[in-house]
Parts: sequence; structure tokens; C-alpha cells
Amino acid sequence: MFFMNNEELIQQNKLLIEENEKFKLEINELNEKLKKYTNSRGHKNYYEKNKNTVMEKSKSYLQKLKEENPDKLKEYRKTAYLNRKIKKELEENKNI
Repeated sequence: MFFMNNEELIQQNKLLIEENEKFKLEINELNEKLKKYTNSRGHKNYYEKNKNTVMEKSKSYLQKLKEENPDKLKEYRKTAYLNRKIKKELEENKNI
């Protein structure tokens, strides 16, 4: 077996701690950047101000999808139904 002396272990431990801290900082930076693109206050403001236009666009998209690709629409509705079913089962399990 290969044994390391205490100095080598301490040095290796310090290197690992430094690397761990570096990765923690990088994760925090990436999370901050991600916040800019997901669920920011700007997104909420946009949808509050343009609620009607967003609803009209979604209706026209569904109508277009209904005409062009009804199988895809069936798939969307099926997954939505399955998700609602799973959510309902989870709520029932929490209540029990």
C-alpha cells in the first residue's frame, strides 16, 4: 500500500478546499446569470401589461395547431391530463 505523509495530506486537503470554494463561487455566479432569464420581475410586468395580446397569440397558435397538426394537439392534451391526474393524486396523498 501507498501511504502519504501528513504534509502531503494537508497540502492535498488545502487544494481540494480551494477548488471547492472556487466551484461554489462559480455556481453562485451562474445562478445570478440564470435569474436574469427566468421569472424576473420584467417578465411578470410584461405579461401583466400585455395579458390580452398574449392570450390572443396563444389562441391563434392553438387554432393553427388544430388545423395543421391535430395529432400534436392530442399529445399536448394527453400530457396535460396526465399531469393533472398526477397532481391530484399527490394532493390526495398529502390529505390522507
